[in-house]
Amino acid sequence: MDKILHFLSSYFDWFYLPKIGVADVLDVLIVTVIIYELLVWIKKTRAWTLLKGILVLLFAMIAAYALKLNTILFITRNLFSIGIIAIIILFQPELRRALDELGRKNFIMNIRSFGKNDGLPGLSDKSIFELVKASVDMSRSKIGALIVIEGDTPLGEYESTGINVDAALSSQLLVNIFEKNTPLHDGAVIIRDNRVVAATCYLPLTDRNDLTKELGTRHRAGLGISEVSDSLTIIVSEETGSISVAKKGNIYRNLSEKSLRDYLEELQPKPAKERHKKKSKKGGKVK
Repeated sequence: MDKILHFLSSYFDWFYLPKIGVADVLDVLIVTVIIYELLVWIKKTRAWTLLKGILVLLFAMIAAYALKLNTILFITRNLFSIGIIAIIILFQPELRRALDELGRKNFIMNIRSFGKNDGLPGLSDKSIFELVKASVDMSRSKIGALIVIEGDTPLGEYESTGINVDAALSSQLLVNIFEKNTPLHDGAVIIRDNRVVAATCYLPLTDRNDLTKELGTRHRAGLGISEVSDSLTIIVSEETGSISVAKKGNIYRNLSEKSLRDYLEELQPKPAKERHKKKSKKGGKVK
């Protein structure tokens, strides 16, 4: 028996269980909270797009190292050497806002809500119907509107500049928001997961100087948000009542009801698109 115990003890000499104290637990908790808050911040800002770009550069470095591509290695190393400074300059407003929010965070509520997504990706048929109806109604009444539909790029930094709404998407709600002389009519509405999440949001204006003078601040804001994100923005002119769509840094003007619906259907999930195509082939009409 003694020989067996001696053999087992010698066999498991490599196994070492460190002593865990209160300081170690506290250390792990603090690091966990820091990492969690960093992930939340990345999720709500354009930093998520930046993170994907950094991952692409890391993959390029690994591939270049494996293939002995010295020129690419030299370029990527120099890019990373100035990357920290570039990040601080590019994301200075977001970093300042993140530090400001850190002092008034409700950590428990944020942990419960992290990664929560109550809606479905893309636009539903009902949402498209409501958006088209609202846009056409406002066009006829010449009510100016700016409606941003969030894509894969989070718009949390612009959402925070407005007033939280968090309501089901409906044409009546949108028309009431943009009705003249109402408290919420100024600014943009942001839509996420088929819900109106915020109103009176401020958007970045485009710096392009090749735009016609007919396009005012509302159109420049819609074009500006399309340049920094993959969102789609519906713009209704207050002067002419024309409907425009801004997407990927381009603006498409004087759209008809059908053209607007076609643009919105591009945001639908693939199964919904297939159902719509089948319905169209059968002669069904989507209102």
